[in-house]
Amino acid sequence: MSKNTRPFWAGQYDAICKDLTVAWKSFRQKGAYQIRFWFLALLIGTAAGFAALLFRKGIEALQILFYGTDDANNLHTLAGSLPWYWLVAVPVMGGLAVGLILHFFTEDGRVRAVADVIEGAAMYQGRVERRAGVASAVASLITLGMGGSSGREGPVVHIAATISSWVSERIHASGLTGRDLLGCAVAAAVSASFNAPIAGALFSLEVVLRHFAVHAFAPIAIASVAGTVINRMAFGDVTEFVLPVASNLQFYVELPAYLMLGLVCGLLAAILMRAVFLAEDLGNHLQARSGIPRWIRPAISGGMLGVLAIWFPHIIGVGYETTSRALTGELVLHEAFVFAALKVVAVAITFGGRMGGGIFSPALMVGALTGLSFGFVATGVFPEVSGSVTLYALAGMGAVAAAVLGAPISTTMIVFELTGDWQTGLAVMVAVSTSSALGTRLVERSFFLTQLERRNVHLARGPQAYLLAMFRVASLMKPLEDRECPEEDDLWELVQNGVYVDGNSTLEAAMPVFERSDAAYLPVLSISSEDQPPELWGALWYVDALKAYNRALAATAEEEHS
Repeated sequence: MSKNTRPFWAGQYDAICKDLTVAWKSFRQKGAYQIRFWFLALLIGTAAGFAALLFRKGIEALQILFYGTDDANNLHTLAGSLPWYWLVAVPVMGGLAVGLILHFFTEDGRVRAVADVIEGAAMYQGRVERRAGVASAVASLITLGMGGSSGREGPVVHIAATISSWVSERIHASGLTGRDLLGCAVAAAVSASFNAPIAGALFSLEVVLRHFAVHAFAPIAIASVAGTVINRMAFGDVTEFVLPVASNLQFYVELPAYLMLGLVCGLLAAILMRAVFLAEDLGNHLQARSGIPRWIRPAISGGMLGVLAIWFPHIIGVGYETTSRALTGELVLHEAFVFAALKVVAVAITFGGRMGGGIFSPALMVGALTGLSFGFVATGVFPEVSGSVTLYALAGMGAVAAAVLGAPISTTMIVFELTGDWQTGLAVMVAVSTSSALGTRLVERSFFLTQLERRNVHLARGPQAYLLAMFRVASLMKPLEDRECPEEDDLWELVQNGVYVDGNSTLEAAMPVFERSDAAYLPVLSISSEDQPPELWGALWYVDALKAYNRALAATAEEEHS
């Protein structure tokens, strides 16, 4: 070795020794915590996996009791042979039970689902409502087992979040740890529900935590694997949908058709979401106008679903039988088109009636039917350059679901894992990308974020918007007795000029007042009612508000890039 290369290798040796010293020191200081945390992630993943399994078994038990089948792939066929009055009576009874549960165990009579988990991860240190969460799980179980038209992923995600929230409270977890545990629970629940370990982990990161921080990946992957093992112990290593033969794709020539399919699916996804929101608004309006008790509302929706199921029993439940028939090409064009339209109506009725359940499985069904319809047309117009119509159904299934969830990565993976067909990735990715690009422009990026936006929770706009809502004015103000608080006369003068803020509000309300008035501080009032005069609490300084906001932004950025 020449003398000229010795300094280089000596420097490399010193660098390696330094890195090993730092790594050993870090392991000694944090290694035990990391090992304990991963063990805790495994336990939470196992608990969430068993919860998802029990939820699925509970749905099957109710289907056996009321419809005579425990196989979701035969539910619609058997339901079509039942007396018409039974098809109407079962969802009405289920809706009544759901209404009573939500009336007594929730404050607003609303089922908790994925949107609430996303809100808990972003704004409540990874916690969700536990009492309302348990009630929502039972309500969704009844809904799916007794004729409701929704999916099971929303309930299992919130059940898992309820478990992680209980653990976080018991160990007094910080916001970072609470969110990581929440992500572990969600990943395990999705994996156990669909036998999709990769998609479960990606769903947790992409949809719930909404970042791909490296520190969260290992425990989430561990929990996701635990959930998958539980699923396979119960059902074996099988996919949810079985495709007839390997699909073929006329590469390059057929890709423009899948681009067009993506646009159609993006539009259909927006229609599905808008139909649900319209039904919710209409239900709220009719309930307010008629004065009916809120616990009656799900029963009315159940009756509407039952009447629809007399002629079209495929709307009952998750819809796996119809989705499977679409993916295997067992439906004709007019059936696929009509079933897709009626499924949108049934989902809107279910959500509008606050019956419970998730949106993902209905999106899969609508997407498969839409893709099949598009495939019949495309292959009929260009038969010489077209592949199988079932491939269009597969691509459509992923495209609609991706636009609804606002999660193209995890949706693409879950479609592959649900079907076991990894050879058609190009077609699915093309359709998913265009549908997501269009669908997320027509709503607030996804179904869940639009739900939150309708509740004035602005997560879709990023942390620069929703972090303001996390700080209450009263917690940041200077009270009157504080020596840094301005004189009362100066504060009342600003109040007379209309420059003040309610002490019970958040920085989301205070910051626009600061910008509009260009004031250095705002009087903080207690505004209880119109009959009582406002009470002066103190003053909120602009610099204090900015400091709190900047610290929160820095902490969020640090977590997302750690």
